[in-house]
Amino acid sequence: MQKTPAAQPPPQRHYRYYEFVMAAFVTVLICSNLVGPAKVSQVDLPLLGLVTFGAGVLFFPISYVFGDILTEVYGYARSRRVIWAGFAGLAFASFMAWVVVSLPPAPFWKNQAAYEVAFGQAWRVAGASMIAYFCGEFVNSFTLAKMKILTQGRWLWSRTIGSTVAGEGVDSALFYPLAFYGTGIIPDEKLPLVMLAQFVMKVGVEVAFTPVTYAIVGWLKRAEHEDYYDRDTNFTPFSVRV
Repeated sequence: MQKTPAAQPPPQRHYRYYEFVMAAFVTVLICSNLVGPAKVSQVDLPLLGLVTFGAGVLFFPISYVFGDILTEVYGYARSRRVIWAGFAGLAFASFMAWVVVSLPPAPFWKNQAAYEVAFGQAWRVAGASMIAYFCGEFVNSFTLAKMKILTQGRWLWSRTIGSTVAGEGVDSALFYPLAFYGTGIIPDEKLPLVMLAQFVMKVGVEVAFTPVTYAIVGWLKRAEHEDYYDRDTNFTPFSVRV
């Protein structure tokens, strides 16, 4: 009896720019987590007065912009692969920073203290950063994918901003208590204010980048001939399958 050949899965589509968007996402993520957090800035803004913030907050939200672009154009499953790539890159960068800081300095090298300030994140801060990133990015991607179906692809601004509110809200709500509660670095009673200020600034960056997001999304959809809707997607975060 002749066997019926097993059905073959459909061939994977090849995209011209997907890898470039992935590289940009991972680069912004790692740089904003390693370069920015070591510096605390203070600026005097109209109406708001003196505002104190970690310098990384200016660039970290750009990773959410790329996350929105990935989910909007390529779909949740391909965005999920990028989130995992970013998590792996962030984990390796944190491990590398720990190893390099821990190496004994040469007697004539006088910059160990400065190096520890810049790159010597405590394990608690590094762990909190990765947990908050993982949860926040998946909430952001999931929310945007579901809102795209709900809005039938209209009102891109509503889902880029709405998904960022959800994702950044989870990120801020997890990171600051996990990293600083009970440490005395930030008084516990001040944590809600710090979380709120950082959240508002991150969402503000997303809103400011909305015209840029529109331009990039429109160009990519035309260039890739893709506008993915996650109607039959398995939304588990614990997979890298497309």
